[in-house]
Amino acid sequence: MLTLGVRIGGSLASAGVLLSLLAGAGRTTLAMARDRELPGALAAVHQRYQVPARAESLLGSLVTGIVLVAERRAAIGASSFAVLVYYGVANASALTLDGPQRRWLRPVAAFGLLGCPTLAFTLPGRTILVAGSVLAAGLLGRALLDNAVLGRSALTVVETTRWVMAS
Repeated sequence: MLTLGVRIGGSLASAGVLLSLLAGAGRTTLAMARDRELPGALAAVHQRYQVPARAESLLGSLVTGIVLVAERRAAIGASSFAVLVYYGVANASALTLDGPQRRWLRPVAAFGLLGCPTLAFTLPGRTILVAGSVLAAGLLGRALLDNAVLGRSALTVVETTRWVMAS
């Protein structure tokens, strides 16, 4: 009976973490869509609830598809890698904030910036390879799109993350 209780508790805790991550990723998607780094349709905000409903629906669908297709441990590992990269970028962005925009001391952001890759590289090698390849493909696609179509630098990702953190 205790085992069942632990499983149910773990499942509920995991669901809570997933929902909070989706909310943060939805806000990042909203900010990137407002900056025209993602399709503008993802910048829509629900009129009544003031949440990025389209972005969150898309992300929820992507997560559901991954959970249905991928092996559970691989999906959790890839998610962990992605979250650590995301927080690494957030910490790098926090280091660039000045004065009243900065909520934490710079050493806290520096510790986070060092800690995220350290933790990411403790994941299984295959997870790092697959998730790193997906990240590299995304960065390459982004750079090609920025240079060929938009004619701007890909450094705006850090600026977008700074905006999300400041709001």
